[in-house]
Amino acid sequence: MLVFHECAGTAGDTITEFSASSISDAVVWVDMIQPTPDEVAFVEKTTGLVLPTYEDLTEIESSSRLYTDKGALFMSTPLVYKSDTVFPEITPVGFVLSRKRLITIRFVELGSFNAFRERAAKPDGVHRSSAGVLAGLVDTVVDRMADVLEGVGADLDAISRRIFSDTLKKAGSTQLAASEDADLRAILRRIGRAGDTASTIRDSLLGFSRMIPYITTLAEEWLPEEVKPYLKTLRQDALSLNDYEIHLTNKVQLLLDATLGLINIEQNNIFKVLTIVSVAGIPPTLIASMYGMNFQHMPELSWAWGYPWGLGLIVVSTLIPLAWFKLRGWM
Repeated sequence: MLVFHECAGTAGDTITEFSASSISDAVVWVDMIQPTPDEVAFVEKTTGLVLPTYEDLTEIESSSRLYTDKGALFMSTPLVYKSDTVFPEITPVGFVLSRKRLITIRFVELGSFNAFRERAAKPDGVHRSSAGVLAGLVDTVVDRMADVLEGVGADLDAISRRIFSDTLKKAGSTQLAASEDADLRAILRRIGRAGDTASTIRDSLLGFSRMIPYITTLAEEWLPEEVKPYLKTLRQDALSLNDYEIHLTNKVQLLLDATLGLINIEQNNIFKVLTIVSVAGIPPTLIASMYGMNFQHMPELSWAWGYPWGLGLIVVSTLIPLAWFKLRGWM
């Protein structure tokens, strides 16, 4: 889909006819959504630029993400979408900035773009220039990423309170122990999802942190004076969000270590019980095996109280190790 925006208080126009030889000078933003070959050919013909393909936009080298051709700045960065789902995804987005207009190339619907489209349709919603549109668009995307990071931070705070609170279930029964184990596994998955979301946001922030200085350096001569401080503020916002993302990553690691520590404690408790049972069962097993030997001359065989004597020895030999464990504080 190909949408032209004039950013003059009017909604964008979807283009379906590609016979024109030029694009109106009033158009400052060309938004390409899953562009077809005909749409790409039309924009290339009317602008004289060679647009990057999906494969070009997925390159990770800085030289592929930031370059200049025919006076236009070509930039790309991955953006997060489906951030409100269990598994957020990333998609490459391309930006082509020239003196006259901004061209964006994307392959999925993005909520931040839709929100900015409504903003750009309002009178004086954005500075009516290609750089002004880019600044406003980046501002909207950064705000969206900030909201996602705030959600991740709130989720990690809830997990932290759960892990370090004094209300953990006591594994006094098999049912409670199984419930606690399931709870810890669920927490581990939540921590993993939070870390994955923060990681995808970091990739986007890194892209914008590179883009903004690139624009202010190479387009300094023709950037509107009203837009320059705006871009500077956006760069500071991206850097501050990057610092916050690092803080969240550290917190993810802390909570991950704490959760694994609790799981190890639960496993150690299980091994401790098995060890105590096995050790306490050795003496009675020895006594029972001794009296189970088929020797002819065993004095206890002729005793009237021989059987109770054997049972008593088994009980006493079981209680003595248990009492010793209790005195040592091991149970």
